[in-house]
Amino acid sequence: MRRYGGLIALLMLALVGCSEADRELDSPVTLEGNIFGTFYQVTMADSLTQGQVNDIEAGIQQELESVDQAMSTYRDDAELMAFNQSPLGEWQPLSDGLIDVLAISQSIAEASDGTFDITVGDLVNLWSFGPEARPEEVPSQEALNERLERVGYDAIDINSHALEARRTRDVFVDLSAIAKGHATDRVAGYLDQQGIEHYLVNLGGDLITQGYRDIDEQTAWRIGIEVPEDHEQRVQHVLPLESISVATSGDYRNYFEADGQRYSHTIDPRNGRPITHDLASVSVFHPSNAWADGWATALMVAGDEEGMAMAREHDLNVLMLVREGDHWRSEASPAFAQYFGDELVESLAIEIASAGADDRETATGD
Repeated sequence: MRRYGGLIALLMLALVGCSEADRELDSPVTLEGNIFGTFYQVTMADSLTQGQVNDIEAGIQQELESVDQAMSTYRDDAELMAFNQSPLGEWQPLSDGLIDVLAISQSIAEASDGTFDITVGDLVNLWSFGPEARPEEVPSQEALNERLERVGYDAIDINSHALEARRTRDVFVDLSAIAKGHATDRVAGYLDQQGIEHYLVNLGGDLITQGYRDIDEQTAWRIGIEVPEDHEQRVQHVLPLESISVATSGDYRNYFEADGQRYSHTIDPRNGRPITHDLASVSVFHPSNAWADGWATALMVAGDEEGMAMAREHDLNVLMLVREGDHWRSEASPAFAQYFGDELVESLAIEIASAGADDRETATGD
């Protein structure tokens, strides 16, 4: 009798487990966690069961862990760190993901004339913003010049077909300005593979959307562009996103101060120093978050005038917040107005950049 009682108890537990896995959850469902020293949040509006959500959560974590293991500069066992220590001139076999990110990085570097450069890692470390443990202090000009000599995206050769790359100089590759965007794309791609049609992925502020946040009402996902201030989080613009991603680069959160001066974490690869211009943040809207992430950094380094000229040249969908004393000026590229529409642009008082650096117009042309 005891044996049968035990079997019945096990059967009951199995039935409870099955019913829990089959339980349909209220929509939307949100999954949260931490990775890359920041957070991730995935919200899905599809009808899902508890079992499906459990499987999806495990899959998301696996995708993120895979990117971290490949591209982190804070892990000794990372694939990227092995590449940074590889013999000069020797081709190294690399994973699909790492090759893809290297190739995108090189394309943006060439198109931006070097305002985006993944070989800036030694300078990032020198200015106390990388994994190299050192005090927050302004480096000497001698130390700056020594590391600046090693910087240059031309020191990386890539053979995408053979899935291999090599360093021709002793550069330190740092993918922190694009790896998070790649990870955001990876999570979105995984959700697509699982048949999820309506989602918002937020990975440390890098966002990508698909479908609707309310399927019945067919309402778009809405995201906020923050005011670039370091002492508070306040939304400047609220924008609807439909099956597109956005990445934002800013100089207002990660910095240090020395002798009363603030030094941004964004380093200009051309002179080795933190940026000092009036562009406070730039958001790039693109189907791929990796491309958006890389271009956001490239334009942030360039500044508002040079950066907006690049955005026009490459037909990039861009929104900039520029400091003007105690106020902010919102300026966007023509591609931004084309995507979001003149009515929304006008309602948010966003200027649309025209061909001349000082010749700007609003959506109404005034």
